[in-house]
Amino acid sequence: MSEADVLTVQIDSGESSLGWATLGNRRWRCTVGAGGVREDKVEGDAATPAGKFPLRHLYFRNDRLVLPKVRLPARPIDEHDGWCDDPRSTSYNRLVRIPNEWSHEKMWRDDELYDLVVVVGYNDDPPEGEWGSAIFLHLARKDYAPTRGCVAFARDDLLELVTLIGPETRLQVLSRPADEQAGSRDDDELMQQFEDFDERDW
Repeated sequence: MSEADVLTVQIDSGESSLGWATLGNRRWRCTVGAGGVREDKVEGDAATPAGKFPLRHLYFRNDRLVLPKVRLPARPIDEHDGWCDDPRSTSYNRLVRIPNEWSHEKMWRDDELYDLVVVVGYNDDPPEGEWGSAIFLHLARKDYAPTRGCVAFARDDLLELVTLIGPETRLQVLSRPADEQAGSRDDDELMQQFEDFDERDW
């Protein structure tokens, strides 16, 4: 798989939800969950799961935006769409019709966050345990406030991004923040200098 098929998300630091999403030679500002990025995500922790995941399909508000040409399967959201977030349900981490007896998120929102949604293939093949649900790429608030576990983008950025991704694209969320990764590279270079040191250089 080439870099052009991997959408890589990395936060700036462990103290911030802000980060960058990179696909090929393009990148966009984004924000992740208030719980940070975790390899051991569970339902309700507001964390974005670390790992590499497929992108399933798109949902969008056709009363609020015109969807550009995309390669992922897409359909409009309607007022009876919900997403089950109750691990006790057989519909856990699935699109459901509402009203519904199980706990769920409403996909038809008053705000604009779900005007455009890309469903991430996390804990869905099949859904198991309480490892989390409703992990999406969606629109960010104006101030890029943290999400409840999703990755969020400015409207224009996500509208551009959805034209570039397809069934072959994978979302890769890195667990190590950019500032820690940079520090790790510096440490590696320092260790290499020690390994290359020769007493005869004195």
